[in-house]
Amino acid sequence: MKGRTIILDHIQGREAAALMVDGVLDDFLIAADAPAPGTIYRARADRPVKGQGGMFLSTPDGPAFLRQVKGLAPGAMLLVQVTGYAEPGKAIPVTNRILFKSRHAIVTPEAPGLNISRRIRDDDKRDQLLEIAHDQMRDSAHGLILRSCCQEADADEIAEDISAMLVLADQVLRDTGTEPEVLSEGDGPHILAWRDWTDPAEVATAPGGFEDYGVLDALDTAQGISQPLSGGGHVYIQPTRALIAVDVNTGSDSSLAAGTKANFACAKVLPRALRVRGLGGQITLDLAPMPKKDRKGFESALRAAFKSDPDETILAGWTPLGHFELQRKRGRIPLTEILK
Repeated sequence: MKGRTIILDHIQGREAAALMVDGVLDDFLIAADAPAPGTIYRARADRPVKGQGGMFLSTPDGPAFLRQVKGLAPGAMLLVQVTGYAEPGKAIPVTNRILFKSRHAIVTPEAPGLNISRRIRDDDKRDQLLEIAHDQMRDSAHGLILRSCCQEADADEIAEDISAMLVLADQVLRDTGTEPEVLSEGDGPHILAWRDWTDPAEVATAPGGFEDYGVLDALDTAQGISQPLSGGGHVYIQPTRALIAVDVNTGSDSSLAAGTKANFACAKVLPRALRVRGLGGQITLDLAPMPKKDRKGFESALRAAFKSDPDETILAGWTPLGHFELQRKRGRIPLTEILK
């Protein structure tokens, strides 16, 4: 099945969205019990953690942790936004740099100015977008980023998005409450799919879509540790409490270049494999044997593969034992913890 298809459905009573590209599950979003990233709280500062340069906060959903705070005294009220999912037993990660994000526009209260995605290079289009932005923002003190999908979007849709985010920003930032409270819920899977999967795609909303489009079979594979590679090899992805171990196996290929081919195939599929499984944190790659002269090419292939991935990933580099390490944002809850 060629092309891109977005399937909006439910699984095990949870709202979920799947993105199929050429018949392969490319991304998967599912509602979790934990607060969704993007949720905005009015929170109370509880106690500082000097060794980590942060502060524990009280929220309606439990303790949160805010890094790099200065001049914040216990008992103070502040607005914070959830940035990801917490590891078991840890506080909710939050930031005090709040964003109001939609499909076309991002309102940035702490960063004034009008900005347009660098991917939009047509000068006439950029001028048109600036005109829309100025018309909607007027004398607002907030900043604005227009996303790359504005390139093909209708002007009225862009203006509507900017207006909606401005209204939400003003509503939240003018809050005068005195107790911890949820001020804005993070987006669910169906809204996230509309917001972030912006390339042209067929959209399927009929019940049973996950079965009809092969999503359920792909999820069965994703809940296992093995990910097949082109050429007959496999990648084994095993989360542990400390890190995620990734082992590259050449399979039945016994040629001299088997290790190099398997490693480059791993670089190509790894972002999708981690994304669909909802995995983040510290990741260690135990690669198949390959000459040191091929390491630079492998790094370039890995960097290219992660370039379009939505979750921030840092390529940390090689260890003395020849492993390659990554650091990936915990933007999702592992699939195996939700689908049991």
